[in-house]
Amino acid sequence: MSSAQVKQFEADVLVIGGGPAGAWSAWSAAKKGAKVILVDKGYLGSSGATAPGGTNLLYLPPDKELREKAVQQRYKESGYLAEPEWIHRVLDQVYESLVLVESWGYPFRRDEDGVPLRDHLQGPEYMKLMRRQVSRAGVKILDQSPALELLVDENGVGGARGISRLDDTEWEVRANAVVIATGGCAFLSKGLGCNVLTGDGLLMATELGAELSGMEFTRQYAPSAEFGTVTRGRLLNWATYTSEDGTVLQGGGPRAGDFLPTMLSKGRVYAVLNHADTEEKQQILRKSHAIFFLPLDRAGIDPFKERFPLTLRYEGTVRGTGGIRLTDEHCASTVQGLYAAGDAATRERVTGAKSGGGAFNASWAISSGTWSGAGAAAYALAQSRSAGERNLRPAGRYGLEAQAESAVEIDTAALVKAVQQEVFPLDINYFRSEPVIRQSLERLNGLWASLNGSVQPTVQGRVRTREVASMIATARWMYTAALERKETRGLHMLKEYPETDPTQQYRLIVSGIDDIHIRKEDQVSARQEATTL
Repeated sequence: MSSAQVKQFEADVLVIGGGPAGAWSAWSAAKKGAKVILVDKGYLGSSGATAPGGTNLLYLPPDKELREKAVQQRYKESGYLAEPEWIHRVLDQVYESLVLVESWGYPFRRDEDGVPLRDHLQGPEYMKLMRRQVSRAGVKILDQSPALELLVDENGVGGARGISRLDDTEWEVRANAVVIATGGCAFLSKGLGCNVLTGDGLLMATELGAELSGMEFTRQYAPSAEFGTVTRGRLLNWATYTSEDGTVLQGGGPRAGDFLPTMLSKGRVYAVLNHADTEEKQQILRKSHAIFFLPLDRAGIDPFKERFPLTLRYEGTVRGTGGIRLTDEHCASTVQGLYAAGDAATRERVTGAKSGGGAFNASWAISSGTWSGAGAAAYALAQSRSAGERNLRPAGRYGLEAQAESAVEIDTAALVKAVQQEVFPLDINYFRSEPVIRQSLERLNGLWASLNGSVQPTVQGRVRTREVASMIATARWMYTAALERKETRGLHMLKEYPETDPTQQYRLIVSGIDDIHIRKEDQVSARQEATTL
């Protein structure tokens, strides 16, 4: 990035990302006395996956027996890679935070006795409320301001640089602590009608030497209407599935493992929400996840009476598990002063090898946001000098400037399509096998090597090129980790290794960009191993 006409700011803590994790992080840091700036590529309050829909939460009363039962059940489902202590921490934090949310004015539903039901949040009201609280806490918000690279010196991270879509100017925020709370990587392009979720926070972190974890647990797809992109699949619990000729494939009940991927590999699959067979049930569903019905209504389809074709959208690290490796209870990374929250952080400590989607992701956003903000504030306020006094340099290397003298402009559209062709297909990324993943990884390495032309100088061109670099990098990390874990566990599988191997009860740590390195983390804990036995 050029240094001309850069708007400069200084803070104690910089939060990158304006979803619920970023909002909680900024609020938490400000409440600890830190001067906080939050930057978001969209608008805090309407950007991200939570804002347009409803979300469930891990809200359990402080009943010791009830909570311990829930924790042990999740620990088992995690492939024994989660940590019960962290699951308990999430339950405690969510309970406390939702009481706070209600005190801020959120209108939780109540049962017949007037007891608030704090297990569900409507995204629009929730995020509007969070923006108001973040502003009241004194946080400076820079909307439409995607971060493109971090600042660094010998003492660790020191802020970030980016660009404003509002006035086409560059900005620089110097801060002694940074929280990365950007969305995960779903590899979706705006051509599909979605915001780009590209894993750009992961690339920024690894450029500073941060480690990643859980990247093999990214084999996560979710159903949507064939003509839409909304993946609120929970409502399909009310559906009957049929084939092209009308043959019933499955009627109602919970989603069933490989059912949709297997059936879609054989032909089209349709759904009709005929188990919501009363007006009351239908209205409850519409109010709980209004966005689910938007593409159906636009297509003129009554989903309670008419069947509609389904597809699967790849959700990568959004509902997967992988992200920046955390080193302590404050969500610190392996880089001094750098913290992670939400989808940008690995969720292995609370979900292990299982998907972090739904209630776990929403609860993790609240918890990790709160912890990372407090940790970042404590770290920043303990420093002996301000970030403005440090000799900081930009750390970004990929997709920002030309890596070789070339008059050829990087074709971002072609690269997006090429990387999607490696991660979208079920026969590559869902039904994984060693030779197929290895061949795909070789092609991805070729795409990475080709990212060396000139960068389009427009705001959109610069942002888009950086996002493309992040998408390719994330795919390479995923498949490198997938080839290393020679077993089937949770969200990860390899055809050649269909069983779970007890000797592989460890996490895989990924680092590096051009040259990717992978190592085994120490066994999770002696207590957890004893629980397994």
